[in-house]
Amino acid sequence: MGALDAHATRVAGGAVIRFRPTGSSMVPLIRSRQLVTVAPVDPAKLEVGDIVLARVAGTTYLHLVSALDQSAGRVQISNNRGRVNGWTSHARVFGICTEVDGVPRPRAAAKVKPMP
Repeated sequence: MGALDAHATRVAGGAVIRFRPTGSSMVPLIRSRQLVTVAPVDPAKLEVGDIVLARVAGTTYLHLVSALDQSAGRVQISNNRGRVNGWTSHARVFGICTEVDGVPRPRAAAKVKPMP
């Protein structure tokens, strides 16, 4: 299990977490080692351009929502360089990135899933 899998498990359990992902696939939205905040998400509220923590074909990514198919309850996940990772169900979208280095992401707060 990788670090993103462990983060996904915590977020799926209702935690709001902060971590520093590595890599360049999301530049300039997220640069390597920037502090991100991820909260549980209501997948029905997602929009193209949201950054989500999701599992696609067995791999967990912190990537963009690039397309929606609400009738089938699924989203397409891509990096910020044009590579499409694939489609995944709402059940495999664990969280939404609400902040990058303390700067709120537009419209993300309204998509956080309230926890009982």
